Amino acid sequence: MHTCFVVGLLLASAAAMEGFQGIPRCSAIDPDTAKAGDTVGVTCLHADKSNVAEVYLTDGKNDTKVAVVEQSADKIKFQVPNMKPGRYHLMFLTANKSSMVEQPVVLTVQ
Repeated sequence: MHTCFVVGLLLASAAAMEGFQGIPRCSAIDPDTAKAGDTVGVTCLHADKSNVAEVYLTDGKNDTKVAVVEQSADKIKFQVPNMKPGRYHLMFLTANKSSMVEQPVVLTVQ
């Protein structure tokens, strides 16, 4: 009976992790300081068009859509729009447009 419980738990864990595999996650932004018109690269997982519909910079109150110039599963490059100076988190609108996913990377706009 103990073996059945462990196998069931492992199967449930695997199923739960499967649901998270398509969630985009970013780990680095380069450069981390830029000005309007600059191109910025972001290292990510699951960032292709099948997972990410739109890319934004957010200060927690205002979201500004950015122009994506390159997009693949592991990298997104975008152009910094005209916006007020400050620190902004990267945020994605998921491909099914059901949620916004804020990323742990920060861009300082000069």
